[in-house]
Amino acid sequence: MAIISARGIGRPKKHPVEIAGAARKDAALNAEDLDLSEHHPLGREALDVAMAWAVIGIFAIAFFAILHYMSLILIPVTLAVVVGLILGLVADRLGQAGVPRFGIALVLSTLVFAVLFLLINSLAQPVATLVREGPSFIERTVSRIVPFLESQQWLHISPATFETGPMSMQSLIENSSNILGVVTANLTPAIVQGLIFFAALLLFLYGRLRLRRTIILAFPTRRQRLVAIRVLNAIDQVLGYYFATASVLYLGLGVSMTLIAYFGGLAMPVLWGLFAFLSSFIPFLGITLMTISVAIAGILTHDALIIGLIPAVIFFGLHLVMENLIFPAIMGRQWEINPFIVFLAILFWTWMWGAVGAMLALPLSLIMMTVLAELFPEKATPHLPG
Repeated sequence: MAIISARGIGRPKKHPVEIAGAARKDAALNAEDLDLSEHHPLGREALDVAMAWAVIGIFAIAFFAILHYMSLILIPVTLAVVVGLILGLVADRLGQAGVPRFGIALVLSTLVFAVLFLLINSLAQPVATLVREGPSFIERTVSRIVPFLESQQWLHISPATFETGPMSMQSLIENSSNILGVVTANLTPAIVQGLIFFAALLLFLYGRLRLRRTIILAFPTRRQRLVAIRVLNAIDQVLGYYFATASVLYLGLGVSMTLIAYFGGLAMPVLWGLFAFLSSFIPFLGITLMTISVAIAGILTHDALIIGLIPAVIFFGLHLVMENLIFPAIMGRQWEINPFIVFLAILFWTWMWGAVGAMLALPLSLIMMTVLAELFPEKATPHLPG
């Protein structure tokens, strides 16, 4: 009796020629699919990537629109969080010394309030003098600078330029009064934002550890929680170390500017030193405004133009040496930030939140850089021959 295999029942055998033809057909289809994926990059996968980036772009637009719309609240709250993170190392030291959490929050908030009060109080009299003598100050500035501008023929500037049009004396005085009106109109929102800032700072410092614990426990797995701990520790370390070092260096720059203003014959040298210290925390924009201000003050003080520009040139050169040699040598390569990224961040946050945004641009860039560095660590690359 012949044994019939169950596999062979109902399945006719194919001829070897047919099998070879089917194999060639499948290979041709696979090659066609491969050619389509190689020569047609806008396929389904590219469309999926484009859709994902479109969703991310829509979310980013909505997010930044909310930031701009809620700026009255978000500006002081963000500033309070950044200041609280900067003071995190000090808060930890006080906690280790046995100071209760509310005591830490109260002491540090009071310290910040005292520093800001002293700064505002020291600036009140010069600002009042500037407001009172604004028109005469503009007139003296124009009268001292016009002869130099007239000597530059390529500028095509003559005395008639400042008699009519937008550069006339009357227009400059009117614009100065408009600026004062804008400052006065924004005084009430600034007071409200100041109150929100101090309340947010006090509450953030008080609940900082609890908020930190909540963020860590929000992640389900142990690995994710360890990553969150590492990111939070890195943010506290980079902000605290960076701004502690920057404060010491900029304090030295402020003292140097005080000496430059004193020996350069400028009025109120201590105030110039304070301006140099504060403006240094705003990269690019701060040094630019400070140098221009010192140059104008020197021109108004001295009769000779070259002598009047000497304090501004010395300050600018000292600031360049400190930012490009001393600061990188102390901070090290691991804390370096791409200057172009910082410049773009300053432009963006200044456009978004004004002067406070310019001050927050560097801390927010540091936080973003730290998060990316911890989530996507750089792998060691082999040395390539030149």
